[in-house]
Amino acid sequence: MSRALAQAAEAALGGAVPVGAVVVRDGEIVAVAANAPPGGCDPTAHAEMLAIRAAAKALGTDRLDGCDLWVTLEPCAMCAGAIAHARIARLYYAAEDPKGGAVEHGPRFFAQPTCHHRPEIYGGIGAVESAGLLRRFFAARRAGFDQTRSS
Repeated sequence: MSRALAQAAEAALGGAVPVGAVVVRDGEIVAVAANAPPGGCDPTAHAEMLAIRAAAKALGTDRLDGCDLWVTLEPCAMCAGAIAHARIARLYYAAEDPKGGAVEHGPRFFAQPTCHHRPEIYGGIGAVESAGLLRRFFAARRAGFDQTRSS
């Protein structure tokens, strides 16, 4: 999770919401990614999506059987769908996302009868650090927004 948190911090430096993801197979890191929607003008460039794409390319397969995904924020519905399609074995996430999360919140994607693959899920690992990154990022954004409104 420490590597995913480092990616999240990198995302924040680039102006993206601080989310990082790492794909691991047999104890080895296969891919890492930082959230990047603003920089690439790509609304699907969530850290999970980028890490899954990079891992699939590195392994030469669209099925990431036996791979674990470590991510700093509870995945959204789009990312949960990609996790299921990629056949990720285990999902480890740090902070909960009551507004946009789709694992323990919102649609609870993996609990739906139409979900064809359900990873093992472990939440709360590194939650304090991840939540702190998110709070600082959004506080800075709000402060910048407030300054532009008063100008």
